[in-house]
Amino acid sequence: MEWWHAVLFGIIEGVTEFLPISSTGHLTITEKLLGYQLDDPSVVAFTAIIQVGAVLATVLYLRKDIWRVGVAWFRGLADEKQRKRDYKFGWAVLIGSIPIGIVGLLFKDEIEGVLRSLWFVAGALILWSGVMWFADRTAKQNRHEKDTTWKDTLVIGLAQCLALVPGVSRSGATMSAGLLRGFDRVTVTRLSFFLSIPALMAAAILQTVTQYDEIAHGVGWGPTLLATVVSFGVAYVAVAWLLKFIAKHDYSIFIWYRLGLGVVLIGLLVTGTISAV
Repeated sequence: MEWWHAVLFGIIEGVTEFLPISSTGHLTITEKLLGYQLDDPSVVAFTAIIQVGAVLATVLYLRKDIWRVGVAWFRGLADEKQRKRDYKFGWAVLIGSIPIGIVGLLFKDEIEGVLRSLWFVAGALILWSGVMWFADRTAKQNRHEKDTTWKDTLVIGLAQCLALVPGVSRSGATMSAGLLRGFDRVTVTRLSFFLSIPALMAAAILQTVTQYDEIAHGVGWGPTLLATVVSFGVAYVAVAWLLKFIAKHDYSIFIWYRLGLGVVLIGLLVTGTISAV
């Protein structure tokens, strides 16, 4: 992989990871346009590993909240009297992170193979836009972070599994599920951030361990690390922007963007401009 490709992929990952427009979908489209084989093990691993940069950016941005919840969780484990709101929230995040791990392992071959087809990406971009529109228009938004329970995060975590299909968007899935549970937009955005940390880190670690040699002899570890660093810087800015934007706006701009991209992608596939895999 050329260095400028790595920089481009890092920018795309950083911008799109936490916006509800599918980072994997965008990376998959760009990889195809630049001539990469979508089902190549090193390309699949590269796509997962560079997400670490975005995850670390989230950890840095939410460091005070993560520290507060983490301390409360450990205190609660040691002393039943310390089991207050942050302790329960910590458990809620952990429980909500379990489903995607199980589903990801069970359907690993399909996720890294047939679901990498650009037809799936295009379909998911368009179809999930309808779900987002429905959730955004019908959400009561009368619940906040302090109201979060493990049942809420379990439902949101189950929805997060749908993001294993490129084009759905992990953020789009979790935010939609959160809105349908009655949470306000800022809360579902923050919950999406929290749930992303264990899910994306686990996927990156798995790919690093199992595909280390494939990366070394394929895409290359130099470009992979470069893209990861770039995604970190870009994602930090994107996280800060999204929280401010979503406090005053709905998801319309993202829904229309997804629809437009999906239609354009179908046009490219139908005309044979690009192939699906």
